[in-house]
Amino acid sequence: MHIETLAKTMNYENYDPSFPDQPVVDLYLPLWANLPAFRYKPAFIWVEDDSPDPKCDHSSTSLTYSQLNESVQHISHHLLYTEPLQRRDTVVILCSPGLELVEIIFASQRAGLLAVPISPPDLSSPKQNYYHLVRVLSQTNPKAAIAHPSYITAVRNFISLSSNTKLVHMLENLHWISTDDIKNTGARHLNLQFSPSPYEGCTPDELYLIQYTSGTTGIPKPVLVTAGSAAHNVRTARKSYDLHPNSVIVSWLPQYHDCGLMFLLLTIVSGATCALTSPKAFVKRPRIWLELITNFSATCTPVPSFTLPLVVKRGGVKKGTSPINLWSMKNLILINEPIYKDAVDEFVDMFGPYGLSPLSISPSYGLAENCTFVSTAWRYNSSNVTSHNKLLPSARLGYSREDDVVKEDMDIVVVNEETCEAVEDGIEGEIWVSSPSNASGYLGHPSLTREVYHGRLRNKVTCCYVRTGDRGVVKGEERFLYVTGRCVDVIKLQNDREIHPHYIETAAQNSSPVFIRAGCLAALKIENTVVVVAEMQRSDQNDVRVLRRICQGIREGVVKEEGVEVGVVVLVKSGGVPKTTSGKIQRWAAKDTLVGGKMSVLMEMGFGVHYTFSTFGRRSLDEGSSKGKSEEKKREGQKVEVRDHEISFSFSSATTRPPLLSLL
Repeated sequence: MHIETLAKTMNYENYDPSFPDQPVVDLYLPLWANLPAFRYKPAFIWVEDDSPDPKCDHSSTSLTYSQLNESVQHISHHLLYTEPLQRRDTVVILCSPGLELVEIIFASQRAGLLAVPISPPDLSSPKQNYYHLVRVLSQTNPKAAIAHPSYITAVRNFISLSSNTKLVHMLENLHWISTDDIKNTGARHLNLQFSPSPYEGCTPDELYLIQYTSGTTGIPKPVLVTAGSAAHNVRTARKSYDLHPNSVIVSWLPQYHDCGLMFLLLTIVSGATCALTSPKAFVKRPRIWLELITNFSATCTPVPSFTLPLVVKRGGVKKGTSPINLWSMKNLILINEPIYKDAVDEFVDMFGPYGLSPLSISPSYGLAENCTFVSTAWRYNSSNVTSHNKLLPSARLGYSREDDVVKEDMDIVVVNEETCEAVEDGIEGEIWVSSPSNASGYLGHPSLTREVYHGRLRNKVTCCYVRTGDRGVVKGEERFLYVTGRCVDVIKLQNDREIHPHYIETAAQNSSPVFIRAGCLAALKIENTVVVVAEMQRSDQNDVRVLRRICQGIREGVVKEEGVEVGVVVLVKSGGVPKTTSGKIQRWAAKDTLVGGKMSVLMEMGFGVHYTFSTFGRRSLDEGSSKGKSEEKKREGQKVEVRDHEISFSFSSATTRPPLLSLL
């Protein structure tokens, strides 16, 4: 099918004549690249991790629209005509973040391949978890893998030495494609002029991407995304954030999936420029994010909600040599619900003197099952945003002319989970979304696909909705949507009251902010008992009196702020609370780890609860390390069981999360 014919088959939904809408994202690239004003305009700029000045020539590299288009054309030609690949074959992309990964993602779409980009695990580390790699290879059954030559060498070493026969067999069966070979072939053909030919890339109804869910409420699942759904999703996001060719985006998010990947596509659809750096660079030095915004006069940046308190604490605003200036920021996009108003206010108060406008705060909502983007509460030059139960809204479902532009693209309703009937405003229920952005389902999970992707409102003739599994409530005249939590995480108390665990976790964190790692707590319900698991800032903290005061402070703080009685407090080592790649707490995994006796515990304390260590499935003390000491005291009807840091080592077979890097 020719590009011109393909373009005529779609409905033009553009609201501005400067945007030539296309049916798939890849078709925007040659269109921009052939315009004189865009030919030499940077599409993407990559800033090295250790850049002292992110705008210095020696510390950054860039790809113009013309360079990116040529590179994508050559790589896609190589994949189809040099490698043993055909259209619609599946390829797993195992490349580190950078411009090379950007080129390969776009080239895969132009070649008509089904891409599975994932973060390459370190095969040389004996502590590395290969579960996700095994999951991806077994579920997607790729024909080839694209990786840097050094990684391919590491794969061959792993194959020759590893006893993991299942993974070795999968790696041996892959056809490995070196990024150097792709580049060298492209370099030999730089002078090759490709004549106009039928477009061989993915058509709107063809699958082009498999992206995995975050794993917040269960094992990550492979989501099937068509090229048309992805294009619709980023076009809708472009309208919602008012992005255009003068927009400058800054992102340090992982480029493999969700928001990090979406903003690569969004850059091209908008004709914008995007400055990129790695998640590792941000974790190492959060100030680099502020420097990138300053030096590139960025107008848009997407970040997880945990970024704001982290930067307030570790941003080092006054420590750097370069000044911070945030006057250019129009869209500071917050993802990863819940979005607390207090955290946003604290950030705005700190960076208001540096030019940050409160109007730039853009609380947003999205999920992999809808490609990524669903909604935002942001509206240009509007400050009329209210809070509900400490949270900021993530959508406006009102009926203004501006809202109708986006609402026709995203139909969002709040539904009673049991009756499948839409609830009235002010009543909490499950959020359902119907949109051309809806993904096609889960690979290899037909029953779950029917359950999640084929939701229908009771007693109404409606289209199919995606059941998001998220709870929300609509409030106010402008019908703000507040995402309150996850359906499966709701804790039901004995008085028939329900509470979302993040409220308990926040109250617990506020009780001892000096000792407890922010955002690293899990509130669970085990055998009708509310249990709080909290990571300590320092794993070498072994003062029993201090640990006891922290446990008691957590219980008192939660009662005071939320009126919830905590039955057990468990303090664990740094990295002990499981998280997703996007920084969300995996409460299901935390519960399994705790009950299975695999958590690196520093102290457990029960309050009026008859339990022993074995209640949570762990070994009794006399089965642990003989070096450990225990202390049991009864005080005011409370049974307290304490272990110092030595005893926790008797359960150190538990894997712990690398500090901070796990947030991404």
